[in-house]
Amino acid sequence: MTREELIGINAGIVKTVSSNLIQHSPNVIIIVVSNPMDTMTYLVHKTTDLPKNRIIGMGGALDSARFKYRLAEAMDAPISDVDGMVIGGHSDTGMVPLTSHATRNSIKVSEFLSDDRLQQVAEDTKVGGATLTKLLGTSAWYAPGAAVSALVQAIACDQKKMFPCSTFLEGEYGLNDICIGVPVILGKNGIEQIVDIPLSDAEKAKMKESAEGVSKTNGLLEL
Repeated sequence: MTREELIGINAGIVKTVSSNLIQHSPNVIIIVVSNPMDTMTYLVHKTTDLPKNRIIGMGGALDSARFKYRLAEAMDAPISDVDGMVIGGHSDTGMVPLTSHATRNSIKVSEFLSDDRLQQVAEDTKVGGATLTKLLGTSAWYAPGAAVSALVQAIACDQKKMFPCSTFLEGEYGLNDICIGVPVILGKNGIEQIVDIPLSDAEKAKMKESAEGVSKTNGLLEL
């Protein structure tokens, strides 16, 4: 089966499920997990009348959990000490681990790790799904379920908690007409706010490259 055929099959399922959800629950908040996740999130935006705050792509929450694990591993630190975030597309080539913003108890991880080690952490994060697939035969294991659970809890409990999620951008981060992972605040209304954070020149370049990849995949959709 070609990639185009697989995307077509997934798109058909996503459209059917979205339509049924809206029919039976007009106030639904949809969290998209199906891959290619950013493109499937974009599809829901283009084929439903839901407002953008009620359509959320899960990927960044999962990728960030893997990033924090790899950082903790590299520093030989408890993961509870570590904070970090991955933005960009939910794919091996599209992820943008924000090493410049990652911290250990508010201290930048660059104080503990060399540039080369940080680069290795970023690369290990990007292939997290592929690594699990090689070991287990699938990456759809505990971590995706835990990530979705955290997003649902933030919405259901109106936590106003920040997660990187795929959301529809209209000028934010210099991007338009695309769903891609950026920091958002989640509460009872779904996406309450898109958070604009400063990026280094290298991170901006990687984000632009990631968006180009997502847009290329979006072009395979039959809207």
